[in-house]
Amino acid sequence: MKPSRSTRKRPRNQRVSNPRQRKQQHLLDVKVRSRKATQHRNRRLLVFVSKIVLAAGLCAGIYLGLRVGARRFFFENPDYNLVTIDMQTDGTLQRDQILKAADLREGENIFRVNLAHVHDVLQQLPQVDEVQVVRKMPGEIDIRIVERKPIAWITSEKQISDPFQSEVAFLIDARGVLMKEKKLLPEYLGLPLITGCTGESLESGKIVQSLEAKAALELLRLSAGSFMQTRFQIREIDVSKGYCLVVTDKNHTRVTLGFDHLETQIQRLEQFLVYADDAKRDIETVNLLVQRNIPVTFMKPASEVINDTIDPEETPRIMKAIPVNPQTGGSSATKTKAEQAASKKIPTGPQPFSARKQSQKGRNE
Repeated sequence: MKPSRSTRKRPRNQRVSNPRQRKQQHLLDVKVRSRKATQHRNRRLLVFVSKIVLAAGLCAGIYLGLRVGARRFFFENPDYNLVTIDMQTDGTLQRDQILKAADLREGENIFRVNLAHVHDVLQQLPQVDEVQVVRKMPGEIDIRIVERKPIAWITSEKQISDPFQSEVAFLIDARGVLMKEKKLLPEYLGLPLITGCTGESLESGKIVQSLEAKAALELLRLSAGSFMQTRFQIREIDVSKGYCLVVTDKNHTRVTLGFDHLETQIQRLEQFLVYADDAKRDIETVNLLVQRNIPVTFMKPASEVINDTIDPEETPRIMKAIPVNPQTGGSSATKTKAEQAASKKIPTGPQPFSARKQSQKGRNE
């Protein structure tokens, strides 16, 4: 006999709740878990924000503490006041001029001096080529300046008598930087003079850009390291023509050169100078613009110049023609003595046939 359904045993793992009850249980479980996750997330966010606030407060405290300590122990400490400003320069820049340009003064705090700013300001001076600024603790700043070395005077005028007193004459270095020195050294007086530079405006601190000025500087550079340094010392370079350089040396020799191939032209000039030295003659003019058959003129020897000065050439006498026959129609009493003497004078030189015949006829009469 089969057991009935009511008496049949249920499996142990079978659920006793119906689907509706199980659905309600799942909903309650999700709500509990989401609430716990939210609380956990809020707790983590609060901890993170607290850490940030704590770190910011700690950094601010450290910064304020360091700032107060630095101001108290360094910037307001009289032991770090600037006591000595050691300055060395190899040119004409004055101490007051440098201190004024760099805005430096003794007595201020050494840590408040911006060395980079001082370096940049001094480097912008036209006379300064290199500058070095060093801070030495506790109260010293050293400044080392290498000034530009001028190699010539330059002006836009075609003629100038004294560049020292002229307002339109500037000193120029090998790089083409224009300078206006407040203190002029005696050696500046012997520098060459570049005249007629009208291709650009000349201003202190500016670098020349014209082709004429650059060619003149290149000529000075090449002549300084060659045989010409002792034999051909440049005194003036005229660039006013615009297509050539007219160079005058200490012996008043005038040389015309082109802008291009200056080194080749200098070599040719050296050959002419050697020839003139061997011939013991001085060159007056030479035109190196010509490639062949270069025109050269020589100066007169000193002896000829002295003789011309002592014994100048006499003015040539103008001889007047004297008539052979005496004038007719006048009495002998009215003739002057000079005319009578001239009429009686017998010429000794060769005479034309007609003149000899008339003279013989007069004697026979």
